[in-house]
Amino acid sequence: MVTDELYVFKPEAKRKLVILLAAGLILFIIGVVLAMNSGGHAEGGHASLEATKNLVASAEPMASAAEAEEAHHGSPTWLKRIYTSLWHNNIFFTGLGIIGLFFVAIQYAAQAGWSAPIKRIPLAIGHWIPIAGVLMLVIWFVVKGDVFHWTHHSLYVEGPGYDEILDKKSLYFFWPLHAGGFPLFYVLRMVLFFGLWYWFFIMIKKHMLQEDIEGGTQHWYSARKLSAIFLVIFAVSSSVSAWDWVMSIDPHWFSTMFGWYVFASWWVSGLALITLIVANLKDAGYLKMVTSNHLHDLGKFVFAFSIFWTYIWFSQFMLIYYANIPEETVYFIERIKNAPYSGIFYANLILNFVLPFLLLMTRDAKRQVSMLKVVCPIVIFGHWIDFYNMVTPGVMKYEGGFGLLELGLGMIFLASFLYVAFNALSKMPLVAKQHPMMEESLHHHI
Repeated sequence: MVTDELYVFKPEAKRKLVILLAAGLILFIIGVVLAMNSGGHAEGGHASLEATKNLVASAEPMASAAEAEEAHHGSPTWLKRIYTSLWHNNIFFTGLGIIGLFFVAIQYAAQAGWSAPIKRIPLAIGHWIPIAGVLMLVIWFVVKGDVFHWTHHSLYVEGPGYDEILDKKSLYFFWPLHAGGFPLFYVLRMVLFFGLWYWFFIMIKKHMLQEDIEGGTQHWYSARKLSAIFLVIFAVSSSVSAWDWVMSIDPHWFSTMFGWYVFASWWVSGLALITLIVANLKDAGYLKMVTSNHLHDLGKFVFAFSIFWTYIWFSQFMLIYYANIPEETVYFIERIKNAPYSGIFYANLILNFVLPFLLLMTRDAKRQVSMLKVVCPIVIFGHWIDFYNMVTPGVMKYEGGFGLLELGLGMIFLASFLYVAFNALSKMPLVAKQHPMMEESLHHHI
């Protein structure tokens, strides 16, 4: 039976990932050396520096000279680049892992039958969740002083560095302890979110694999119930985590749409990754039950949610542009007026909207493995640099860089992520053997 398929994680595939990891490590080391020698600055990135600084100063009246000195001259610039890139990559790949679970939960909650042959791929991706949780906690304690300005104690003490705005927000970070101390409420949220996500992942996975052995519909109904509960929890936790892990990097700025924006970027990146893995496995002779109709559905998801991401991007940008309030517009001014952020700002729209829209517009394009293998890496890379622009300007300000350091660390994370996913995929049946909707999926046609 085709449902007896097993994915073999061949030594050749492992060797390619090791090569990717080694290449990333070499690029990272070279990038660190170059950053140390150059001071970490991006070449040509200061054309509009003075104008932007003036706008920032006017937008943040509570920021004193002492506060600015503490915020932007902590660790050496090259080390701050490493910290920033670590945080950027962990946030991005955390999203890919959690979207693996989210995709599975959506299929169960919607009682979708078409996806029965491919659900093991997002399940395998979800194995990154516990690793991401450990990395998130460890990296946060390493980088917090440089990446998260609000962690500095002097901001909450009367004196030259006091910040009234952050003091008013302190309960959100430090409750029930005193402001400027240990951010207990913040850390507890981080631990709670990963704990809940991992628990739901383990339970849903348990029912999916038990279904292979026992058959029937009991495990399908149990997985559906767990999925429905998870989706409600995820709706809250994903937004709060976006505020905690990304938006609080720019602590004076906020957007009521930011939780949606981060989710949209995570979601379309995860869809592109799932689609890319399915296309490659299909091309390698696996997933015999997957037809061009299944590929079409995946292609439609990538196409549609690229447009959805663009809608969220435009909505957030347009509302802030139209209101023209300095405290809000400074976020975009920093990213539009200074390199390397300005180039990435515009590349975002090309990679994440224009190219997916044009390349996947036709019906045939969504059904071709070759086209999906072209578009999906573009989308994944596009949203990786989207997260770069969310994280880096708030930390590095006018000293940001984009080069071998960032690319190398991204390759290290990518190789590690794919190794975990493919290793997990090789340890379970590639296709659900007794899925109650498998027959429906076999006759799926669009």
